[in-house]
Amino acid sequence: MALQADFFELLAAEEMEAIAKPRRKVRAKALAKTGPAVAYDARQEAAACELEASGLYRVLRKLQPRKVVPRTLRLDEKIAVIVDVETTGLDHGKDEVIELGMVAFTYGEGGVIGDVIDTFSALREPAVPIGPVITKLTGITPEMVAGHSIDLEAVARFVAPASLVIAHNARFDRPFCERLVEGFDLKAWACSASEVTWSDYGFEGVKLGYLVGQCGLFHNGHRAVDDCHALLEVLAAPLKDGQGTGFERLLATARKARHRVWAESSPFEMKDALKARGYRWNDGSDGRPKSWWREVDDDGLEPELDFLRSEIYLRDVEPFVQKLTAFERFKG
Repeated sequence: MALQADFFELLAAEEMEAIAKPRRKVRAKALAKTGPAVAYDARQEAAACELEASGLYRVLRKLQPRKVVPRTLRLDEKIAVIVDVETTGLDHGKDEVIELGMVAFTYGEGGVIGDVIDTFSALREPAVPIGPVITKLTGITPEMVAGHSIDLEAVARFVAPASLVIAHNARFDRPFCERLVEGFDLKAWACSASEVTWSDYGFEGVKLGYLVGQCGLFHNGHRAVDDCHALLEVLAAPLKDGQGTGFERLLATARKARHRVWAESSPFEMKDALKARGYRWNDGSDGRPKSWWREVDDDGLEPELDFLRSEIYLRDVEPFVQKLTAFERFKG
């Protein structure tokens, strides 16, 4: 460590600036469509760039939340809200929200991210004490939430102007949000974990921590509003080979309808074939059919119906199909 420190001390400030300048230009160009780059310390950034240029190191920069710019919406803009909840457990029917974080930002029709225009963060004391497992996962203790509540009217006002609500696991977050306050149920939702094929763009996982790290950043994970800021930077980061941004891909997917195909009353002996095809079992306790089901896009609907007729039922049937838009997807 001392030798490494001595090495950097020997570099003149002018030399370090010469090293950093070209790489900062590359970073600035990549971020041109997503807002101003974070202003890191010049000497530290130069040292980081030198390490990266060697090919032997990867440097993670601390994520700095974007500055909030309260302003009126332009005619060509819409609002998206990134939401994250921390809860007492996984069951939205009985577990409770203990923290809600939201970040609202503007975007254009083509998916260009504009400004962060507002943020929201609040803790909530649940009816049942927070368990040690949840504290270990979130860092939230019973003492932190004691006496706290979430202003539900403020949440409703925050979400009201949004055209899209984004969560990194919308199938988890949406039911909790809808149970917490009215208004979320009327919004279009998008899931940045399942509706962007991150692996196609060189990412090695879909967990938020993996995505943040592979974007060259690190953050305080598992606190709601911090995760919202981190997800925004992941969505804003340019994808490889000039393929736009994750937000552009997410927006395009969210605008497409999908179809939930139900294999009701399918023969029991066909369950393995259905599982191998990607079907999941629903036990009927939520009011939906007690049946195997799978979601497909428009192009996959007819092939899926043909599969059921020829491979499962062995006869001409008309399976129950639900058309799902972003307004219906990810409900509990």
